Amino acid sequence: MSDTPVIAAPIADLCRAPDGPRDRQLLMGEGVTVLRIQDGWAEVTAARDGYHGYLRESALTTGAPTHRISARATHLYPKPDFKTPERLSLSHGARLTVLSTGARFAETPQGHVPLAHLSPLESVEADPVSVAELYLGTPYLWGGNSTFGVDCSGLVQAGCLACAIPCPGDSGPQEGALGTPLPEDAPLQRGDLLFWKGHVAWVADAETLLHANAHHMAVAYEPITYAIARIDAQGDGPVTARKRLKGKP
Repeated sequence: MSDTPVIAAPIADLCRAPDGPRDRQLLMGEGVTVLRIQDGWAEVTAARDGYHGYLRESALTTGAPTHRISARATHLYPKPDFKTPERLSLSHGARLTVLSTGARFAETPQGHVPLAHLSPLESVEADPVSVAELYLGTPYLWGGNSTFGVDCSGLVQAGCLACAIPCPGDSGPQEGALGTPLPEDAPLQRGDLLFWKGHVAWVADAETLLHANAHHMAVAYEPITYAIARIDAQGDGPVTARKRLKGKP
């Protein structure tokens, strides 16, 4: 596999314009198509979903990742020894090129990572909600895409992509692209999605949501009936769609 443009930093903000507001984030090793570079800014589209934006040119390198971080987070060490000071921290979903493996660590160009925190890129998770549950307690961050800060659509995308389900980056396009509509009287089940204008949540079970939200300022569980009433009362309106991912019974 030939080297392609990828993210060099642990997390890179994908901005609406050079020096503009953050729309989303990209993680180390994620691929991009570079459209142009000017004045230290790169105009790119993200390989994972086609999201368009601008990031610092210094956040780019080239590489051919082979593995992803499948744990909530991990550390990179200068040596295969967890007692050495770590070089940096990486979120779930970051991608790395494994050069060699030892008994407990994998060597990468950036340093050594615990083998227990890695999965091959081609590996596929079975349950997107289980992936999203890795983010429990993560602080809410508008436009966030990591276990250091995430928003509602970032949490949904993390679960979907780990399960090889194509997923846009924002909740509006997610409502149109993901799953099939459920009748109002259909019982909800784990893995369903509830949408509001500007918000999305996983169904963890028939009575509970899992979502990144500004009410808790974190990824949290919340009773479905309470969340629906709360969101409506705060002025954000009713549920706009109930969806079931394809392949679910």
